[in-house]
Amino acid sequence: MGTNLDQVKIADFTRLAATRAAHIQNAVARSFPAADSYSANRLAEVLHPAHQHLVVRTVTDIADDMKCYTLAPDIEAGTEQIAWFSAGQYLSLNLDVDGMKVTRAYSISSSPRSTLAGTIEISVKRVPGGLVSNHILDTWKPGTKVDASGPLGTFTYERLRDAHTVIGLAGGSGITPFLSMARAIAEGDEDFDLILLYGSRSLKEMAYRDELLELARKSAKVKVVPVLSDLAEDEKAPAGCERGFITARLIRAYAPDGDYSVFACGSQAMYRFLDTELPKLHLRRKFIRRELMGELHEPKKLAGYPEDANVPETVSITVVREGTKEVVTGSADDSVLQSLEKGGIACPSHCRSGACGWCHSRLVSGDVFCPKSVDGRREADLKFGYIHPCVSFPLSDLEIEVPRAE
Repeated sequence: MGTNLDQVKIADFTRLAATRAAHIQNAVARSFPAADSYSANRLAEVLHPAHQHLVVRTVTDIADDMKCYTLAPDIEAGTEQIAWFSAGQYLSLNLDVDGMKVTRAYSISSSPRSTLAGTIEISVKRVPGGLVSNHILDTWKPGTKVDASGPLGTFTYERLRDAHTVIGLAGGSGITPFLSMARAIAEGDEDFDLILLYGSRSLKEMAYRDELLELARKSAKVKVVPVLSDLAEDEKAPAGCERGFITARLIRAYAPDGDYSVFACGSQAMYRFLDTELPKLHLRRKFIRRELMGELHEPKKLAGYPEDANVPETVSITVVREGTKEVVTGSADDSVLQSLEKGGIACPSHCRSGACGWCHSRLVSGDVFCPKSVDGRREADLKFGYIHPCVSFPLSDLEIEVPRAE
């Protein structure tokens, strides 16, 4: 009996192709509705725009060589409203610096609710010799037009993954995503306890110190602990502050008895220090989250760099894109992405940290070094020769297939 039923099912299946072809042949020929006629597509465009055309509304001095830029929609350029975001996300900015097309990621410092009022904020601190930070701080003013991505990144609180208490570890300008979180908690749009250990040389250098302390006074869910590194040995730490650096011992001192998550955002030097401290906490891997490291520098000092490799100081990089070839000369000390940008080739990128995969490109020939700590490639990428140019450093002349930037 079962065999006959199976035979009937097989017979029905074999007729499917012919039946489908007959339906297609007899169907009325008509064009599909425009993609933006579907409400789901319109909502997706509002929440996840590929580009946001913004304009600088105000510029505010925050600390030494650090400014806050309040951005509003550039309606004339086609952006009518700013996309809602999750506290902790970032914007990728598309910039033209002296004719060089570059991108940079900046954490959003305002609360998500600011978008309802038509604004969004980023805070930029000057980096000595920094190409983009210096450009922004020296040239942006009210009225400057800004081309940004939609909200990006996963440095956000997720209750199904993270513990209810988050120990935030901030260093310098790494305070900005935590400021967004603290504001969102105080406004009721996020529901978790944030204990913020804020590392700084001195109280004077702490950006947003007064607002953070005020948010802590207003909300029992926010606690701020300044951690000061430049106190003299005989100098007593101010009330409510800690001295030194953010260590495993200090984290344990403020952590609850149960589960807790650790979120970290700061400089690469801070991350290297935490690499030796966080394992001492014996936390489950899902409870440790780190914001993007930003661009890597001095690859020869990074763990895993092939010391015996005979790497030339300069390399030739052949770029294949849409059937055309261009050749640029790059430095072995620059990432492939940096070399392309310096050579005048715009390459798609967002995070510049090996995480988002936006610069995903195929390595046709040559060898590159990618630190394991930032190698976000999938197994298929490794199998078929794809790299992330933002964290790949040339070890030889290269040929690379690069997608066209939007």
